[in-house]
Amino acid sequence: NFDSSSSAMPITGTSLTFNIDQLGNENLLYGTLTADSSSYTLEFNGDSNVFDWLIGSTGSSDSSNLLVDITGDSNTMDFDQGYNASAERLDADLILLGGSNIFDLDFESDDVTWNFDITGDSNNFNTLQNDGSQSLTVEWNGDSGDVDINQISGTCVGGAPCATPNAVINLDITSDNATIQINQKDAANDS
Repeated sequence: NFDSSSSAMPITGTSLTFNIDQLGNENLLYGTLTADSSSYTLEFNGDSNVFDWLIGSTGSSDSSNLLVDITGDSNTMDFDQGYNASAERLDADLILLGGSNIFDLDFESDDVTWNFDITGDSNNFNTLQNDGSQSLTVEWNGDSGDVDINQISGTCVGGAPCATPNAVINLDITSDNATIQINQKDAANDS
C-alpha cells in the first residue's frame, strides 16, 4: 500500500483497465486507488524503479488515462492525481529511458494533458499542474538538471469570470547542467 507495507492495495473502480509490466530488478508499485473511467498502462524494465501512486484517494478520479514507460536505472516516481478530490479528466504520458531520475508529479486534475519524454542522466523534476485547464509538453534529453514546473490555474485574478483557465507550457530541453523553474499562476494575489 501507499506506506510501502506488505498489505494489499485497496482498489475501487468503475471501468478499470490496468496493464502493468514490471520486468527485472527491484521495481515496486505501491497503492491506494479510486478509479472512475480509468485505464493505465505502466511498464518498467529494470533497475531500482519505485512507482508510488495514489490516484484519487477515497474520492473520484474521473476519466484519467495514464501511460508510463520507464526503461532503467535508479528512477523513483511519486504520482498523485486528484488527492482526496474529484480530478475530472487527465491524460498523462511519460516515457523515460534511464539515468538517476527522481520524479514527483501531483496533478490534482480538472483537465490537464501532460506529456514528458526524457532520455537520461541525473534529472530530478517536480511538477504540479493543480486545478483548471492545463497542458504541459516537455522533452528533455540528458545531462544533469532540476526542473520544477507548477501551473496552479483555476481561479482568475480578482475573481473575474474565466471560462477557460488555460496554462500551457511547451519546452524542448537539451541540457548540460540546467536548472529550470517555472511557476505560472492564475489566482488572486499570485505572481
